[in-house]
Order: sequence, then structure tokens, then C-alpha cells
Amino acid sequence: MKYVSLGSSGLKVSRICLGMMSYGDAGSRAWHLGGEAAEAVVRRAVESGVTFFDTADMYSEGASEEITGRLLDKLFGCREDYVLATKVYFPTGPGPNDRGLSRKHILAAVDASLRRLGTDYVDLYQIHRWDDETPIEETMEALHDVVRAGKARHIGASSMYAWQFAKAQHTAERHGWTRFVSMQNHYNLAYREEEREMIPLCRDQGVGVIPWSPLARGLLVGTRERGGGGRTVRSGSDPLADELYGEADFDVVDAVRAVAGARGLPPAQIALSWLVGRPEVTAPVVGATKIGHLDDAVAALGIALTPEEVARLEAPYRPHAVLGHQ
Repeated sequence: MKYVSLGSSGLKVSRICLGMMSYGDAGSRAWHLGGEAAEAVVRRAVESGVTFFDTADMYSEGASEEITGRLLDKLFGCREDYVLATKVYFPTGPGPNDRGLSRKHILAAVDASLRRLGTDYVDLYQIHRWDDETPIEETMEALHDVVRAGKARHIGASSMYAWQFAKAQHTAERHGWTRFVSMQNHYNLAYREEEREMIPLCRDQGVGVIPWSPLARGLLVGTRERGGGGRTVRSGSDPLADELYGEADFDVVDAVRAVAGARGLPPAQIALSWLVGRPEVTAPVVGATKIGHLDDAVAALGIALTPEEVARLEAPYRPHAVLGHQ
């Protein structure tokens, strides 16, 4: 395993981040793993040197945070040995203040997350999306107070427009508040619109990039077929994937398969190798419901694609409408 700084911060993270969204209540998603089943995968991650783990308060209505906290406490001997990230924004209850990025919700949500995680602090507290209903000054000051209170070491953001991210950073800098050190955005071989503005902004400002859905919700590894239909439990019950990806993206899938076939490697390793090879990417957030998924992610770190292979993988790409900001 390799370890790098998260953006321009001093926080060191593994080059693979294990996304914990897949662990929770199987009753809400058929592909979710309960705590016992999840332990085998998380244990393999720890044994492979993964130290970076990402969850959110809304995943499986908080069950993901509970499982994450229990497993990391069990598998690591010391809280300082791993980097824990969670998020705030999406609804966590029925009330009008149980959502968004108001001061009221942020301060209540971080305390609730810490209780579920069973820890005094998170290393990275992220806003899950942009909140059009709350002034950015209110949000950034509340996040700064979370850091000053010792409940978070750093703050990060997730999918939004580059102008919004720049506005948030400028607001924090103008007031002397804590700035974001990371951007968790939608970025993979099948969706590269972030290369237009967000990634150049992050590169210029020293912000770490930790993409979500690095395998396009399984599309890049062949879990879906042209014309519809899926080969796995998740691909057969994941309507968001149908919103994010279309028929043209299967040309990219074919290129991944071709390069993988020539190398004698699984497509997942090739697609992830391309992503970790992007100089701006710190660590993709990889979901894993099987040990093999985790092994492929770790193996991808040791693959060096040739310029010709990179060109072949990138050639079929077609522009998309901006997706994943909602």
C-alpha cells in the first residue's frame, strides 16, 4: 500500500479509500452487507494496508456509521491508526431541520455521527452536496466551529459545481475559517466532465481528489449489458446507474475489456489503474462487497498503463450532461 497527503494538508491517507456505503441494512438495499459479512471485507482491507474509510450519516439510515465504527474499533489497535470520514447534508429524519447545511443541522448531525461511530472525532467531515437554501457563510462558519471544537480534524466537500466550491473556499479564506482539503466528486472513465473545471481548480488550490463511483457503479467491470439488464444483484436493483450512464458508455466498457484482455487482467484493475494514474487523484473511494473487489483495487496500484493503453481507454469517451450533483 502507498500513502500520500490528502491535498496540501498534512493528513496521510492510503491510496485506496474503502467506501462503507455497502454495509448496512439489507432490507433497504439487497446488496447491502450486515456487520458480520462486512467484517471479512474490511479485515482484508486492513490487512492490505488500507487506512482510509468513508461513510455518511444517511447511508442505510445511520447503520453504515454504526457498522463502520464497530469494525474499525475492533480491527485497529488505536484510533490514530486510521483515517475516518463521514458526511452531512441528506435527510436523517422527518423534520425540516433534519437535512441540509444549516448551522442547526450541522451541529446536531456531527454529534449524532460521532455517537454512531463511537468516536470523539472524525478525520474528515464532508458536506455531501451543496445547499441552495443556506448561505454559504453560515455553513462554513459552522464547519469551522466543528473543527475548533475538536470534532473534526479537516473538512471536505462532495459533488458540486466548480464555482460553488470556489465560492465556499473564498468565503472561508476571507473570514479566516477552515478551508476544504478534499473534493469527493463523480469521476471515472465513463464520466470525465470533472476534467473541465473542478479538477483543474483542485490542482491549482492543492485540494485532494477522492472520486466516488470509480468503477461507474460496476459498469466498467461488465456488470451491465447493452440494452439493459444486469449480471449482479446490485446492477439489477440500482436505478441511479441508469440515470448516470447510457448506451454510449458501453464503448468505453469495450475498451476497458480489450486492454484488460490483452494484459490478462480483470477489467476492474485496468479501470482503477487509469484513475489512480491521474496525477490529481489522491484515492478513489472503492466500494467492496466481496474480498475480490478489494484485492482488485489494491492490485491496480501496481499497474502502470502505457501511453498507448491510456489513449485506447480514453478514445471512446463522449461528453455527458453534468450528473451527480443532486
